[in-house]
Amino acid sequence: MTGLLIALIPALLWGTLPLVSAKVGGTPHHQVFGMTIGAFCFSMMVFLFFSPEINATIIVISLISGLCWAVGQFHQFAAMKLLGVSKTMPLSTGMQLAGAALFGIFLFHEWNTTLRMVLGISAVVCIIIGVLFTSKEQNAKESNDNSLIRGIFLLIVSTLGYISYLVILRIFDINGWSAVLPQSIGMLIGALLLSGKQVKSLYDRHTFFNTISGLMWAGGNLALLIATKMEGVAISFSMSQIGTVLSTLGGIFILGEKKSKHQMVMLLIGCFLIIVGGILLGMTKK
Repeated sequence: MTGLLIALIPALLWGTLPLVSAKVGGTPHHQVFGMTIGAFCFSMMVFLFFSPEINATIIVISLISGLCWAVGQFHQFAAMKLLGVSKTMPLSTGMQLAGAALFGIFLFHEWNTTLRMVLGISAVVCIIIGVLFTSKEQNAKESNDNSLIRGIFLLIVSTLGYISYLVILRIFDINGWSAVLPQSIGMLIGALLLSGKQVKSLYDRHTFFNTISGLMWAGGNLALLIATKMEGVAISFSMSQIGTVLSTLGGIFILGEKKSKHQMVMLLIGCFLIIVGGILLGMTKK
């Protein structure tokens, strides 16, 4: 039960993070760079107060993990510019959930009975369908075929980055407390490399205030890494995506995004399916 509660922390923090970022503003580069600075500050505090174990393997693998995260985040933003947020986010979340489940099943053998397999797959299907419902838009402009193909390619790269940042730590059995500092350094390096010539324009108030998002992300990341060791990749990563409910409802009631009656019905159905999926994931616990 403790592991499941920890697995819900990323959902809470990451679900409200888009609302904070939207209020702060700035370009995607500001948001990612600010997030990495906030994550680095958080990891420094963790290191100073808890003095986790650090060795060469932890440093190298965690740096690679951070670089993978940067690749995932930047390519997701690129897809958003091409396809729009409403089409990108359900596709991205669905790909990540499917990828995490597949890794959890085939690489780590987490769902090792028929009942757990049925419950786990049903949970992932519920969450993916729920995310699609919450992102349903009426009269959305369709992307042309080339844009859609390119967008899906960007999301495949993004998904590989996101999944890799988590799975690589699990493969080498690296403790989340030990990983956070070198991982955040890898994230910062990745953000700088991917920003390229735009680095000079990132030093302003938007980057500074987006460090708040970084602190929120880092707290959720640490909880996810701890939950992954306790509950496995498939359960912990999938439950972290339940935060979609918070970001969707927050966009309407906090940011004032308008929804039609039809869209509200679709949204409520989607939120219900996501919650059901989270409950089913909890039932796969050994």
